[in-house]
Order: sequence, then C-alpha cells, then structure tokens
Amino acid sequence: MARPRRGKPYRTAKNHDRRARDLPLNADVIPVEIDDPLALEPGEKIVALRSVRSDPLGRLHAHKQLDDAQFRAGRAFQHDWERAERGPQAIDPSREHVDGARGREPVTEGQRQAVLRLNRAERELGADGAAITHDVLVQGLTMEQVGHKRGLASQRWNDYFARRFKECLDRLAVVYGFATDRVASKHHQGMRSDYPVRN
Repeated sequence: MARPRRGKPYRTAKNHDRRARDLPLNADVIPVEIDDPLALEPGEKIVALRSVRSDPLGRLHAHKQLDDAQFRAGRAFQHDWERAERGPQAIDPSREHVDGARGREPVTEGQRQAVLRLNRAERELGADGAAITHDVLVQGLTMEQVGHKRGLASQRWNDYFARRFKECLDRLAVVYGFATDRVASKHHQGMRSDYPVRN
C-alpha cells in the first residue's frame, strides 16, 4: 500500500496586490502606501491607488511640486473648512413645518475652534491669498481655472497663481504648526511676489 503524500502547509503571500486593473480612460490615480485593512498583524502596509482627478492639492503633492508641510497644511485647512461648514443651518421660515424635521444643531467646540483657525488663516493670507486658497482647496480649481475666473488667461498668470498658492501654503503651514516662520520665509527667499504685467 502506498503511503499518503504529505502536502505543504498552505501559506499566503506576504504582499497582496489589491490594486484595480480596470480603470476608466480618464482616471488620474497615484499609488499610495496605506495601512492594510485585512492585516493579521498591526502595521502591515499595502499599496493602493488614490484618485487625484478632482484633488489639485493631491495632484501637486504626487508630482513633487509641494513638500509634506505644505500638503499637510492644505489638508488641515480643508478639514477645518468641512468641519466649520457642518455647523448650524439657517431655518427657512417660509417653508412649511413638517413633523419629525430636525431642529437646530448646537455649535460644537470643534466647530468653533475650526472657525477660529480659519479666521486666523484668512488674516495671515490676506484677501487675495485667501481667495486663491479657497478656490484651490475648497472649490478644487486648477491654476488655469483660477486665472480664467479672474479673466487672466495666460501661462504667465498661471505661473503667478501657482507661485502665490505655494506661498499661501507656506503661510498655512506656519499657522497650523507644520513649519516655523523661519523655514517658510527661507523656502521662498528671493521669489518675486509682484503681479505680472497684464497682456
């Protein structure tokens, strides 16, 4: 009688490739390393694809046009904006009252702190810088769209808005504590901040 063969124990591979293979034609994705949600041991990482199609900040960081402090400051600004926007909604007295309609939500301490940080950031950026920052980080506009919104459509203006946006991110990095004032001013030392001549 033949002896039964012993099989090798089944072992799964350490790294699993769970990236999507069928992407849409107009997809704009970058690989990022994240914590493995199916990990057996804490700290295991996997590579995932993140869409940056409607995320100008993520696209600039993925193409190494922003450093980590600028990127984190931009994300902190977006987080504060989302938190502040979730505040109490105005009640429309012209609408008919419906039973079960939710009442006003009180302002939380987190929302109040977010509004205070946004107010400080707006003071630091100035009117022009705050408008550019809002256009890019909240509305998701590209530099070309920022220029078109202001009626300024040329490559020179696009370069100006890109440079000005990076300066605003440096200022935000100081406001949110991701950089010191000395580092932010050194980063853009010698950079001209005057407007280009309008064509």
